[in-house]
Amino acid sequence: MKSKQLNLIFATNNANKVSEVQGLIGDNINIQSLAQAEIDIDIPEPYDTLEENAHTKAKTIFDLTGTSCFSEDTGLFVETLQGQPGVHSARYAGEPANDKNNIEKLLHSLQGEGNRKAYFMTVICLVTAKETHYFTGKCEGEILALQVGEKGFGYDSIFCPIGSERSFGEMNKEEKSEYSHRRKAVEKLIEHLGMEDF
Repeated sequence: MKSKQLNLIFATNNANKVSEVQGLIGDNINIQSLAQAEIDIDIPEPYDTLEENAHTKAKTIFDLTGTSCFSEDTGLFVETLQGQPGVHSARYAGEPANDKNNIEKLLHSLQGEGNRKAYFMTVICLVTAKETHYFTGKCEGEILALQVGEKGFGYDSIFCPIGSERSFGEMNKEEKSEYSHRRKAVEKLIEHLGMEDF
């Protein structure tokens, strides 16, 4: 294990994601959100892949600060909707972007549909002075007919992972991490950084 604490900027303004990732990483890596790093910037996500969106966010902040940075992009891919909302998950229902509208649109799109298979995919892009690396995590499950649970964020209340009878919205952080796509990607990031012994 490295004895010196590693500092990384997490190129996001989403406090929920920062809290989740910091909880997964532990104390040996200090994560700073854009707000904590005093960076006031809204980085567009114009691309058609999670990899490209994650890279543009991380590279923008690295170029701005010179500090090692990572970003992630996550999408919910629904089989019968040809992968929608996918890379556009955060703004699926348009502007203003919010979880309530996104969930309502998705449930409406799946009315009467028997195939409700879906998966979450997270791609993390790490940019340092020496390298750019990608780490992915996937969680398969299905979309519920109704919202269940008030925990989590995004589509958590309507997504039930394979192996569970409860939605992400019913799980606390520890329970969700057993299945989490984000955890799987973060663990690969941790291993790459040589911090897998925490």
